[in-house]
Amino acid sequence: MGEGGIGIVRLSGKKTLFIADKVFLSKDKGKPSTYKTYTTHYGHIIRRALSVLRCAKKKSQLTQYAIRNTQYETIDEVILTVMKAPKSYTKEDVVEINCHGGVVALRKVLDLVLSLGARMAEPGEFTKRAFLNGRIDLAQAEAVLDIIRSKTESSMKAAVSELEGELSKEIRCLKSSLLDILGQVEARIDFSEEDIELASTEQLIKKLTAISKEMKRLISESWKGKVLKEGIMCVICGKPNAGKSSLMNAFLKRNRVIVTPVPGTTRDAIEEEISLEGIPIRIVDTAGISAAKGVVERHGIRKSRSYIKKADLILFMLDFGSKWSEKDRNIFDSIKRKNFIIVANKSDLKNKLDMKKVKKITKNQNIIEISLLKRKNIDGLENAILKKIWHGEIPHPEGAFITNLRHKKDLEQALESVNKACGTLKKAAQHPEILASSLNEAVFFLGSILGDTVEPDILDKIFSKFCIGK
Repeated sequence: MGEGGIGIVRLSGKKTLFIADKVFLSKDKGKPSTYKTYTTHYGHIIRRALSVLRCAKKKSQLTQYAIRNTQYETIDEVILTVMKAPKSYTKEDVVEINCHGGVVALRKVLDLVLSLGARMAEPGEFTKRAFLNGRIDLAQAEAVLDIIRSKTESSMKAAVSELEGELSKEIRCLKSSLLDILGQVEARIDFSEEDIELASTEQLIKKLTAISKEMKRLISESWKGKVLKEGIMCVICGKPNAGKSSLMNAFLKRNRVIVTPVPGTTRDAIEEEISLEGIPIRIVDTAGISAAKGVVERHGIRKSRSYIKKADLILFMLDFGSKWSEKDRNIFDSIKRKNFIIVANKSDLKNKLDMKKVKKITKNQNIIEISLLKRKNIDGLENAILKKIWHGEIPHPEGAFITNLRHKKDLEQALESVNKACGTLKKAAQHPEILASSLNEAVFFLGSILGDTVEPDILDKIFSKFCIGK
């Protein structure tokens, strides 16, 4: 718990309005249970202290307490919001108490509502209740966490699109089509002796092929969702004094890394995050790769090579002011099977770099020429990076993308079951029971994405990642 202008104590459940009535003293003397839904009210949170005057016995049972007056302690000045079931985030009665954001005030209000029968929420419990009460499906619930964790506008838009149900619509459509086919197959089993007109084997194969094609499309485009959500790791590498740290500072638009004319200034890998056209990119400046002269340099170079192995994209830096060397060749050999861009820095100097030789060795790779000193063609390099990330096609972040590894795995298993069903139809159409089994498997895995058939332990694992307040 931190410090802020406003802190919120949120209650959800059957006793919410009962507890709110006990703790809230409104200026208009009204009670939260009598307020209209979606209304806010000014007042105070109070702790009542009852003065009991007498307690008489009647037939060995306590009579009702006779209360002469009621005293109370004011805890905080608040704005209270009432949202009644079923039109609330959880589809239950919800009350939000907007307190002052100090730790003491919030803690006292929280302790008070706990003493009256509330309990602390578990991580993600409000969103879990929204899912269990049918307000949102599981894919939408997971999108809430993606919104909270969004680092760029594009990742935010992709998460909002998923929360609005774009992916869920696609999955539900696939599931509905499979259930329609399953109904036809089960009718063949149940009414095999009857003269009922059902879809032909060719028609069923055609429908399953179309479903399989759509599943493959969603899976093949899942990398786009991953990039929008998580971004990429971009590693800058090259021999010492090629301008790697200067490029890092240019991307960050500030002097984050020490830059000197002395080769080998950077001894350790330095990571920072930038946003490029809404894509989160983790930029890593590495130590220049050369023959190490000491323990520290050896460790730095070892770390550089480790980052190169993990990189999604590599910026291989060359120096216009020096010839292609054996060091450059060794570095290129270590990255040539990776996704890389060749960047030739110091284009303001007299060219000593044999470009024909470089293109021959690198198999005519396009070389981006820049001058970090003169700030030339930095935007050209940024565009080249975007083209490499998206393979020339920048997707709209508001489409239906798979951004979640769990969704991708379930969809892959559903696709496998659909293909198995298709194969069964082609080879053994006379065995509808086997076909129905494969179709039921596919429906199960699609239902798992939406939360229709998800296991309780998976639910617990998903919502444990949420913060307490969501």
